[in-house]
Amino acid sequence: MREAPHLGLIGCGGWGKLILRDLKALGAKVTCVAPGERSRANAVANGADHIVPTLDELPEVEGAVVATPSDSHGAVLLSLLPRNIPLFVEKPLTSDRATARLLAEKAADRLFVMDKWRYHAGIERIARFAKSGEIGDVLGLRLYRLGWSMTHNEVDPIWNLLPHDLSICLHVLGEVPPVATAFADGLGPASSGLVAVLGRDGGPRVVIETSAHHPVNRRSVILSCTNGTVTLNGSFDDHLILRQGSPNDLNAPEVEVAIQNNMPLEAELAAFLRHLNGGPAPMSSAAEGAAIVERVCDIRRMAGLPE
Repeated sequence: MREAPHLGLIGCGGWGKLILRDLKALGAKVTCVAPGERSRANAVANGADHIVPTLDELPEVEGAVVATPSDSHGAVLLSLLPRNIPLFVEKPLTSDRATARLLAEKAADRLFVMDKWRYHAGIERIARFAKSGEIGDVLGLRLYRLGWSMTHNEVDPIWNLLPHDLSICLHVLGEVPPVATAFADGLGPASSGLVAVLGRDGGPRVVIETSAHHPVNRRSVILSCTNGTVTLNGSFDDHLILRQGSPNDLNAPEVEVAIQNNMPLEAELAAFLRHLNGGPAPMSSAAEGAAIVERVCDIRRMAGLPE
């Protein structure tokens, strides 16, 4: 039997500690790069096998997971590239266009982005509705990511929220369409939220509303097709709501579609471990991650916000 893979985890803060928890639950050996007192305490509490204070002191590992602040992703990944190992980085790939392009060019076959929503059972089922044609041709996709929290200080909330919805769009439609229009939502600081419309003439229309300064908490995804509409109303729901019939039919019957809800963080980490053991690559390649960064920059520019 093959020994448990040895991974490096760079960063063990509020999200990194959950990554460590799940990696250990999946049987991995983990060395944490944890420079601060809090991150070291998280590493100890969640079962790190070894802890080192700097990236230079990370021993030889089979792969690495990067969970540092978003604005440091580029520098950390560029430092790891000479090791020639598979890399899994928390979204977004970077928070700037040029570095995302560089990484996609230099590590196309071994750098992947942790877009956890692509591993959510509800999103996977919605994608099957879209691709199978079982409720007709796709008319549009609407995504809401609203709440009252400004928890990440390294970049503004749009950089933390919007990549989630763009990755869902990629998973459901197979692409992230170009931007038609975008504007800051007017609730709170301009950089805390926006509304964006994506799509091509004659193609599905994607509407995204995202805000970290909204009084109502909402995480929902709605796919509209010619013969039905299917909705995931919340992250932890165990079913989708399917309205069968034309979107114009207000009396269309409503049906619950059961899903086996999972923990998408653990699911994506399991996919990375399988890859280290010779399995297929995780979803969200470096090229796809860079495309999402490009689209975030396009949306921000159109909304009058700095890239």
